[in-house]
Amino acid sequence: MSDDLGQAGEAHAVQYLTQKGYHILGRNWRCPHGEIDIIAQDQRGEVAFVEVKTRRRSAESGWEAITPKKRQRMIDSAYAYLNAHQMDDKIIWRIDVIVVQIKRGKIVIEHGEDALGW
Repeated sequence: MSDDLGQAGEAHAVQYLTQKGYHILGRNWRCPHGEIDIIAQDQRGEVAFVEVKTRRRSAESGWEAITPKKRQRMIDSAYAYLNAHQMDDKIIWRIDVIVVQIKRGKIVIEHGEDALGW
């Protein structure tokens, strides 16, 4: 996937989350475990660490890209963010996945909340 496609998908995901009432806390946060695409806080105050998968064709599934190894890196990255920002250990957080399909100019967004609960 090209960087431009990924950036476009992330921009659509940010717009989607903002329209849903989320406050964007950060984007593209890097640590030794990987990168967190979007860090956002929902209206209930929960922090969502969001992995964005962008695809051009419907035959490609962004969901399949979330392997057990990727899930563990996402968890490790979330803990690293919480530690780096000295966030209270009582904070409620989760990992979400947003799949952005860009097909013939049409944008379709699927949002899976709490990917750890799968």
